[in-house]
Amino acid sequence: MQYTVVLRSLPKNLNEMKLLPEANLKTPEGTAAMTIAALCVYPSDKEECYRMLDFLRGPRPLSNYEKQFIRDRFMDGKDYIPRSYFAGAIPGNDYTPSEPYTLIFSDSAAKIAEEGYRKLDIHSGGADSPRQIMLRNKPSTGEWFLWDQFLLAGIREPVSKDPWA
Repeated sequence: MQYTVVLRSLPKNLNEMKLLPEANLKTPEGTAAMTIAALCVYPSDKEECYRMLDFLRGPRPLSNYEKQFIRDRFMDGKDYIPRSYFAGAIPGNDYTPSEPYTLIFSDSAAKIAEEGYRKLDIHSGGADSPRQIMLRNKPSTGEWFLWDQFLLAGIREPVSKDPWA
């Protein structure tokens, strides 16, 4: 099954994120979309990105190891990776997404045996295979929280950074 999330704008901080309907955490795809939006903030304000991700993770904030992992993935100017998940973002346009910002998720082929978890796939304009994001449901509130993400793996460089383009 496919799930489309359309954002009119990308939040720049946690307060702006909380104003978006998807930030109510009531659907896995909404939480997944907010995760990508939060990762887009990292290049301009890494601490705000961490605050946004902590909100999306609920009672399980980022560990120092997870922060270092994120920091490592953004080294060498790879700020384009989270933008690559939006419709229209490809290497040829330096991963500039179309507006409104559209994300298309699908249920992952890799099924999860444990109840209360969901794994969604999303395609990057710079990768041949989809990437996954895992979410966990909190039954007492019905909210879906970020459990794990595999979104920051390397992709093709944008044309402007590719010396062979």
